[in-house]
Amino acid sequence: MKKLITNLIVCILILTSGKAYAAELIKADGSSTVFPITEAVAEEFQKTEKGKTRVTVGISGTGGGFKKFCSGETDISDASRPIKPTEVELCKKNGIEYIELPVAYDGLAVMINLKNNWVDYMTVKELKKIWEPEAQAKIKKWNQIRPNWPDKEIHLFGAGVDSGTYDYFTEAIVGKEHSSRGDFTSSEDDNVLVQGIASDTLAIGFFGVAYYEHNKDKMKLVAIDDENDKNGKGPILPLYDNVVNGTYQPLARPLFIYVSKKSADKPEVKRFIDFYMKNSGSLSKEVGYIALPSKAYELALKRFEKRITGSVFGGHGSQVGVKIEELLQKEQ
Repeated sequence: MKKLITNLIVCILILTSGKAYAAELIKADGSSTVFPITEAVAEEFQKTEKGKTRVTVGISGTGGGFKKFCSGETDISDASRPIKPTEVELCKKNGIEYIELPVAYDGLAVMINLKNNWVDYMTVKELKKIWEPEAQAKIKKWNQIRPNWPDKEIHLFGAGVDSGTYDYFTEAIVGKEHSSRGDFTSSEDDNVLVQGIASDTLAIGFFGVAYYEHNKDKMKLVAIDDENDKNGKGPILPLYDNVVNGTYQPLARPLFIYVSKKSADKPEVKRFIDFYMKNSGSLSKEVGYIALPSKAYELALKRFEKRITGSVFGGHGSQVGVKIEELLQKEQ
């Protein structure tokens, strides 16, 4: 009888502790580009919580993440571009208010195989010629881009159409968000793109620079010339200084998290976002991204504390050549 009572007490303790644990579960999902940052922050945050709070981080792409977020399924949505009109409407329809917070800068990288010995740099015009919708079934070989390049097929790899990286790339290169040829290998998982480019001599693709930083021995980075004399320096690589000072254009962009206003009132979410804004700079660098100026994190934290909802980008989606700290300062 005593053993039965003891076992019953143990079961009750397990069940009640499980409920308490589940009550402090924070759900994040969205961009594969932002994933390494949120994952790193979550790991460090959970250490400070000592088992009190658990943070799950999914990768369904920026668009997929917003679908879940605007339906009330998640507390936080990782995004590699600002929220766009259809997502604003979905959130509004479901009564989801959101707080937009910048977390890092990213230089969107164009990558080729290590054995590619003909590409020294590329221009925005050349990238557009490859990726625009009109290129499908027409631009098939490297020598169609430059006559002195090989008479060999181009094999294209890029972010999935639910990805904010895809949206931003098409806006910056093609001139219209979500507009490109469709005959390319796509994936929401950047590691799949890394493997594809690394194993194919004729490959070219794009994704966030952090995935290059972790795979430098597998691929080559392509310098980009914006051709508009905005930087006056010719071909530029997505290195730290070039992204921060604005010379790597048009493929430099800010990265974000969106926090549900309702979730923001939960003590565990408050603690997590406070930790995120105070540690995102160092952890972003650690996983291969570029930290925002410290002032931007301070302003973002104030934005969260004041529960300022909406987007400083007006809910219009990808915008090229914008410095996030300037927009935050203007709002303050």
